[in-house]
Amino acid sequence: MKWRGRRGSGNIIDRRRSGGGRSGRGAAIGGAGGFGLLAVVVVGYFLGVDLTPLLNDGQMQQGGGEITAADEEAAQFVSVTLADTEEIWADIFEREIGATYDPAELVLFKGATQSACGGASAATGPFYCPPEERIFLDTAFFTTLERQLGAGGDFAAAYVVAHEVAHHVQNEIGVLGEVNAVRQRSDEATSNALSVRIELQADCFSGIWARRAEARFGSLEPGDVEEAMNAAAQIGDDTLQREAGRTVRPDSFTHGTSEQRQRWFATGYERGSVAACDTFAADRL
Repeated sequence: MKWRGRRGSGNIIDRRRSGGGRSGRGAAIGGAGGFGLLAVVVVGYFLGVDLTPLLNDGQMQQGGGEITAADEEAAQFVSVTLADTEEIWADIFEREIGATYDPAELVLFKGATQSACGGASAATGPFYCPPEERIFLDTAFFTTLERQLGAGGDFAAAYVVAHEVAHHVQNEIGVLGEVNAVRQRSDEATSNALSVRIELQADCFSGIWARRAEARFGSLEPGDVEEAMNAAAQIGDDTLQREAGRTVRPDSFTHGTSEQRQRWFATGYERGSVAACDTFAADRL
């Protein structure tokens, strides 16, 4: 991915040196505005990656310590990627949705911080917190993505950022609030099934972003889409459960199988429109 020397986003909040204080646009810590709590070691509803199987096996490491040159480079990469998503989704909102896109803020932290959705650490993975309209990301997760999950490459990391931005897009267009209101009234199986549709739509939106980034910025290089597809495969619910030595339980899936995540990313990339990403109307996921 060609990203060096390009414009970064003005919506980055860097807490890596100042520590993790409370944050939020009027939202209290510990309350997720009806969207559920995010515990330090349990992945919440809006994460792009369900790492619970790996967490229970102690395979995840928490961040912390000094800010390294690698940390700084990762932060710059995230800033450029976020700026790309802002430009692309602003255009999509104007042309396809007839609305103005209000971009999310992205909180960079190292080790641990707080959000209106609960505690965040290197163990929880990146996530989107709807009450704050913020994405939380410890860049150490990119190391986890490569070393523990086998999904290396800069475009794999870009896919993770794009996926969390996609949850913000869902929040902006009202999908996230409507679906999760239903989830709150549903049994566990129904709630999990709806969560899968949320996540697969976010994967599809990520594919749209990849297609538009390629056309608008010329930033994709040979092998980039394959990196994103590999990342989608490595973080499927079935793959994570299998790699953790567990029985694969489809009723417990909250993000979708590896095949589903790859296919919906590919759908967004190949078709390039929001209408193509209606996972809630799809008979086959």
